[in-house]
Amino acid sequence: MLASRHLCALLLAFLLDPLASHALDAQQSILGDSSGRSGQVKSVLEHEPVKEPACKQFPTGPIETTQCDFETIESVTDTLYNELHTLVETPFFKYFRADLYRECPYWQENGFCMNRECGITTVDESEIPKKWRAASLSKIETPEGAERTVLPGCYYRDSDYCFLDDLTEGDYIDLTLNPERFTGYAGPSAQRVWKAIYEENCFGMSELKLMSSNSPVSLPDTIAGASREDGTESSKECLERRVYYKVVSGLHASISTHICHDTMNQTTGEWGPDLQCFISRVAAYPERLQYIYFDAVLLLRAVARLEPYLSAYDYCASGTHEEDAETYDRLTRVIEIARNVGRFDESVLFRGENANVLKVEFKEHFRNVTRIMDCVGCDKCRLWGKVQTTGIATALKVLFELDEMTLDPKSNANLLQRSEVVALINTLHRLVESLHMVQDFRRMWAESGVQEEARLVEAEGNAAKPRRSPAAGEAGTPQRVLADVLDRVACWVRACRDGTLGCLRGLVDGLAELVSTATDVFKLSGKDQVPRSDL
Repeated sequence: MLASRHLCALLLAFLLDPLASHALDAQQSILGDSSGRSGQVKSVLEHEPVKEPACKQFPTGPIETTQCDFETIESVTDTLYNELHTLVETPFFKYFRADLYRECPYWQENGFCMNRECGITTVDESEIPKKWRAASLSKIETPEGAERTVLPGCYYRDSDYCFLDDLTEGDYIDLTLNPERFTGYAGPSAQRVWKAIYEENCFGMSELKLMSSNSPVSLPDTIAGASREDGTESSKECLERRVYYKVVSGLHASISTHICHDTMNQTTGEWGPDLQCFISRVAAYPERLQYIYFDAVLLLRAVARLEPYLSAYDYCASGTHEEDAETYDRLTRVIEIARNVGRFDESVLFRGENANVLKVEFKEHFRNVTRIMDCVGCDKCRLWGKVQTTGIATALKVLFELDEMTLDPKSNANLLQRSEVVALINTLHRLVESLHMVQDFRRMWAESGVQEEARLVEAEGNAAKPRRSPAAGEAGTPQRVLADVLDRVACWVRACRDGTLGCLRGLVDGLAELVSTATDVFKLSGKDQVPRSDL
């Protein structure tokens, strides 16, 4: 009987052998001219940034919906970083007030980080200039009840893309004393947060198995052809869906870069950059670096649009003209760069008959992303998550909600809260600093020998081996699905050739995965449940 089963298995394998070859061909055609994992890593780490700006009138590079290419941003990165790095250390931009102890509204969070690096250093209110204290700001910044929607500890206005902390709650924090770095916060709690963020996209673009234990999420890498000239959606995905995904992915990639650049060496106890970490999280997936550029251009465009408002803002902390002048001069130079290279074309988005509905959904779901920050179990991670999601939300509001008249500081002096201005500039600094940090990793790579380079790439491949990030609109195509199916069949065929046990095990595993996939279809997308009734 056993011999008969084995003979049948071999016969079935022989009949299905053409499928195995077809699966390999299909996989190769989908991968196109990709040179593999080693080629992807080298494309990031051996790239030589340009120094001369060459901004084009029309999109020429892969930074979609912009009018500049990567070379243009690279040419100003060092100058922009130096200006921003000094600017965020000035009194106005280094103090941020946040409520870090509000309960997670979506699930019971028990994964608090016990590592001391997760903690933060707060500032006593007496050290904060009176004009920036909650008591003073609440008199001029808090909207009327009819203009805002209030929830426990936070609120939002119709134009907001984020939840803003109630000014009566929270602590004052000196951001320069709490740098974004590796804290040890990882595992199921951190993965749950990122999974919820990616699935909170209202457009149904969630990918199966977003998270893996050792690598960031796989994401689309292009939005080319997503929008026609008449503003209608293409046959694949609308432009707004791609932009949303890139915004979130750019934030994720930037955070990963900071974590890898400031990691503790477990052997020496010293802090410094970890090239292996950067390769595993970013360099092996070049599109993730592209998303950081994308977010940087988006925020630069927002800063450029805000020029009249930012130029009229009061940044003086102590009343001394010199202090105010230094902050203003630095900011003016940042705005000048933003005007030249921050060419994000916001007019391309939210066009067509369903534009208003789509914008409302986009706004509501990004608000939820900012509220998911209350579910982060690491205080320092939660702090920087709040700062950066608020900064991106502020940029989105400036680009998609405010017209030129609204941006006039004379008619709308309290357009933005102080926390929004601080978050916007600090988030831009985070993104530009990530691009600056990439240069350090490139130098480390250049100093590595051939054998060390091979070891780093091999170690990355052995650690995770996730699938490549698919191009936008590709993940769900019939060709991709067929290729996956045929690839699995080919593996099963080879197992049947090797023996009956492997053949039967492959069949059982396939059925188990089918059941698992069917179960996932009926799971609640995004967060595990609706907001708890007590919150």
